[in-house]
Amino acid sequence: MFRILEEANREALATFLCPPGYSAALAQAAAAPPGYEPETCPGSPVEVEFFWDASSRAASPAPERPLPLAPRSPVPGHRLRRPSGMTPPPLRRRRPSEWSRCETPPAVGGLLSVAPTAAGAAGRRRSSAQLELLMVFGGADTAAAGQPPAEQPPAEASCYPNCDLSIWMRSCDTEQIEPLRGEISGVIPSWLRGSLLRNGPGRLNVGDEQFKHLFDASALLHRFHIADGDVTYQNRFLRSRTYERNTAARRIVVSEFGTLASVPDPCQTIFQRVSSMFSTEEMMTDNAMISIYPYGDELYALTETPYLFRVDPETLETKQRVNLMKHVQVVNHSAHPHVQPDGTVFNLGQSVGLTGPAYNVLRFPPSDGSGVDNVFERAQVVASVGCRWPLHPSYMHSFCITPGYFVLIEQPLAVSTVQVCRTLLQRQPLVAALRWFDEPTRFIVIDRKTNRATSLSYQTDPLFFLHTINAYEEDGHLVVDLCAYQDAQMLDCMYVEALKSAQTNPHYADMFRGRPTRFVLPLSPPVGLDPAANLVTLTGTTATARRRSDGSLQLTPELLCDLGTETPRINYARHNGTKYRYFYAISSDVDGDNPGKLIKVDTVTHQTRTWCEQNAYPSEPVFVPRPDAMSEDDGVLLSALLWAQGQERQVALLVVDAVSMRELGRATFHTDGPVPKCLHGWFKGDSV
Repeated sequence: MFRILEEANREALATFLCPPGYSAALAQAAAAPPGYEPETCPGSPVEVEFFWDASSRAASPAPERPLPLAPRSPVPGHRLRRPSGMTPPPLRRRRPSEWSRCETPPAVGGLLSVAPTAAGAAGRRRSSAQLELLMVFGGADTAAAGQPPAEQPPAEASCYPNCDLSIWMRSCDTEQIEPLRGEISGVIPSWLRGSLLRNGPGRLNVGDEQFKHLFDASALLHRFHIADGDVTYQNRFLRSRTYERNTAARRIVVSEFGTLASVPDPCQTIFQRVSSMFSTEEMMTDNAMISIYPYGDELYALTETPYLFRVDPETLETKQRVNLMKHVQVVNHSAHPHVQPDGTVFNLGQSVGLTGPAYNVLRFPPSDGSGVDNVFERAQVVASVGCRWPLHPSYMHSFCITPGYFVLIEQPLAVSTVQVCRTLLQRQPLVAALRWFDEPTRFIVIDRKTNRATSLSYQTDPLFFLHTINAYEEDGHLVVDLCAYQDAQMLDCMYVEALKSAQTNPHYADMFRGRPTRFVLPLSPPVGLDPAANLVTLTGTTATARRRSDGSLQLTPELLCDLGTETPRINYARHNGTKYRYFYAISSDVDGDNPGKLIKVDTVTHQTRTWCEQNAYPSEPVFVPRPDAMSEDDGVLLSALLWAQGQERQVALLVVDAVSMRELGRATFHTDGPVPKCLHGWFKGDSV
């Protein structure tokens, strides 16, 4: 049904399906000179959308629905339109007899939509047959011929003068293997002893080639070691197999989340290339660049594939690669497990069996001293729940745990297992496997006593999230807090090209707009009440739950604060899974008066406190409690601090009082190479 032809000059010709009678008009619109108005096409207006992989030049139909449309693309000059409102309706699957073939040469693109429209923007009339080619991340403006492009501010105008997103696009060119001693200002508390270990994107280019998405960059580990008021800093690349192969070839030879490998690995023989097509070990990236967590007595770098790496917490050397598929038969592994006080680790993975994909809760026992591999050898699946969409498990970056329950949040962004296999075999970027379903978000509550999902079904309007904040039980309710977005457009905002052009895109901030929200789930709601009755009886919240006609509960959330918050952290050791009051985060509002903020949110009063400094951008704040702390927020926040505007070779460890959000001190380092922004980390206290 679809074919893509690529000539030596890299011009692509896309072949797709459109309603009868539209072929000629579309060809005319594509080839016509400026000012041309196409003739009227028969048939009622329709809209058809296809998922378009620009890197591989491969297109496929999207019956489930691709990533959701937004009012504007993150890339200036590319015009987008939602079919209706902010939540597009599901596409109707048409019979082949309803369509005929038509062709047009599009520019490089992401999401392709062909729509006959009756009228254009306000003040401009169009013929009823006019066609718009709407592209996400396209090369050139692809509005129908004869129409002016979408209005954009001049190139020199900045929509976000207080924000410099170039801090996300730095590449480390020189590792800082030997510890640097920092220049101390203020006071570093003498009781603070240990290492803040960080992980994140470290290198955006390999040779002359550049990764297309922030999630693709080579993993770089950072370490700030604190002792007796002094601080040292060092960094080192994670030596994953993907890193080693790319480095040896001096080009990108392993496809990532948003980047297609340019050519097969030249370091492999023809036999090795053929053999690798049948091995996920060779085809799937193991670039663990998201987080660091303890398993047993060791620290591991994690990503969302089933691979994790043991790292030395002092030298940052890569010590061991673990493939979870050999231990618990899961095809992926969340980058945000939960560590219990006794050292037990719970995480979320997905498996594909005879009955289809399933969500699995994994248990990794504490170390018993018999070896570093023993934790994984004794790992087990403690609970398993099937997904609601056949062959389309939901994308879950994190989940919640309380003493009595596991809480999984099945959001509309799903992963096509069929397309995953195709991307691996065809070496396409993994983003091609994502699909958006215009259906409610579902909360799956698993009872830890029975390890089975409860009989109640909870749902809310479609949303997208990466990070949960916390969850706890109170008076017969489950309270679940998370950083929610209206849809998954924020993933598109982290493409390198989108970051480069964000300053001149007035809609970029709206696409990245997320808010901390609270959902309250009644565990045993009464029956026989008025369907309009609010089943949430918990005091102190405006969140509601109402019974639907099918017996499920419709949840309406409570806004915790009107600030964009991301990478949330709490007093984890004391309050993970239990009632809490405060969480800490970095700002996600690029249009704020000072977007480089640390934010403290009081979930009871909804009041906020912030720390900020002009031109400075802190990382995820990690809470470290004061010894013998008496209150929840008695401690400090540790954050890696960067500066924009040409200060690429400077980094600092920032220490902030968690009660007042006032700076206590910092250690500043001047490095030999650029220091990129990191994502997540872990504080490992020194043994006394």
